[in-house]
Amino acid sequence: MKIAVVLPPGCHFSLSQPNSMETVVRTLAQGDRDAEVRIFCCDSDNDHGDLPVQVLPGRKKRMAALEQALEDFQPDVIEFHQQLKQAVRVARRFPRATRFLYRHNALKSPGNLLDKWRYERRFKQMDGLIFVSEAGRRDFLNDFPSQEQKTYAVPNPIDVDLWHAPVENREQVIAFAGRAMAEKGVDLICAALPAVLDRHPDWRAVLMLNDWETRGDWAEPHIAPLARYGERVTVMKSAPLAEVRAVMQKAAIALTPSTWAEPLGLTALEAHAAGAALVSSGRGGLREASGPHALYVDDLTPEDLQAAIETLIADPAQRLAMARAAQDYVTRVHTPKSRAHQLRQLREQVAQQKGLQRSA
Repeated sequence: MKIAVVLPPGCHFSLSQPNSMETVVRTLAQGDRDAEVRIFCCDSDNDHGDLPVQVLPGRKKRMAALEQALEDFQPDVIEFHQQLKQAVRVARRFPRATRFLYRHNALKSPGNLLDKWRYERRFKQMDGLIFVSEAGRRDFLNDFPSQEQKTYAVPNPIDVDLWHAPVENREQVIAFAGRAMAEKGVDLICAALPAVLDRHPDWRAVLMLNDWETRGDWAEPHIAPLARYGERVTVMKSAPLAEVRAVMQKAAIALTPSTWAEPLGLTALEAHAAGAALVSSGRGGLREASGPHALYVDDLTPEDLQAAIETLIADPAQRLAMARAAQDYVTRVHTPKSRAHQLRQLREQVAQQKGLQRSA
C-alpha cells in the first residue's frame, strides 16, 4: 500500500526542530516500515531524516506541484494533515484514492447553519476523518453528528526509547515545554512559580517556550517578574528538541496546565516517557494521554497550580511512584508499533470499504 502523507503549508518536517504534528507523523511512519510512505512537505535544508520526502515549493506554485507529485506517486491512500481546504481541493483530483483528513486539533465550530452546510459538503470529499484522541473525536461529533460513521481516533504515539531516563535521582527542577501562549497555561505557571521558589530555595524552574518569534511579545511580561530569581529560572526560547528532551530527562516535575482542550498532549507523553512526575489540567485529551498517572488540577488558578506543585515537592515517595507508573503506562499503551498498527488497520479497512462501494 502506497501512502501519501500531505503536511500543511509551512511544515518543513524538520528532524532537529519539529512541531508536534511532524513528530507524530515521523513516529507513526517509523513504527510501520512495511508501508510505502512518502511525506509531502516544505523544504528544510535536507533536515528530513531517513524517511522518503517530496519537497514542495512555496506559495503559488505549491498546489500545482503537490498535485503533480501525487499524480506521479499514484498513492492508494492520501492523508491530508490538518488543513481541510487543501485536502478538499486536492482530493477532488484523486477520487480513486482513499482520502483521510487527519486533525491534530479541533476544527472551528460552525458559526451558523450555512457554515455547517459548507463543512458538510467538504467532508464529502473525505473517506475518513482521523482525530488524535477520543476526546477530539467526540468534540467534533458534537458539531457534526452526521459524520460519525467515518470518524476515527488514533491516539498519538511516543518513542519511549528516545525519551527514556531513570525516574530515580532526579534534579529538583520544575519543567515546562510548550508554545509561549495563554492556552498552554504559561501565564498561570509564571504566576504560580514565585510562591513555590520562595518556599523551596533548593528548587529551580526551566521554561522551554516554543514559537518565541511570534509569541514572545505576549510571553515577555509574564516571564519578567521571574528575573529576580536569577539562575534559578531558565527560559529556553524555541530550543531544539534534543535540548528539550535533555531537560525533561532530568527534571523531577513537569507541567501541562493547558487551559484549552488539548487534542491529546504530546508534551505529557514526553514528560512521562522521560521519567518526570506530571501536574496536568486534564483538559481535552490530556487524561487519555496520562490515564490515572498525573496529578490533575481541575480549577486552573495560580494558587491551585502552586498547591499541586507543592504536593509533589513535599512527598518524594509519591513523586517517584507516580513517575514510575506513568513511564510504564506510556511504554505499554502509547508505543509507536501499536499505534502504527492501529493506523494501518484503519487505512486498510476504509480502503476496502471504498473498494466495495465502488464495485457495488
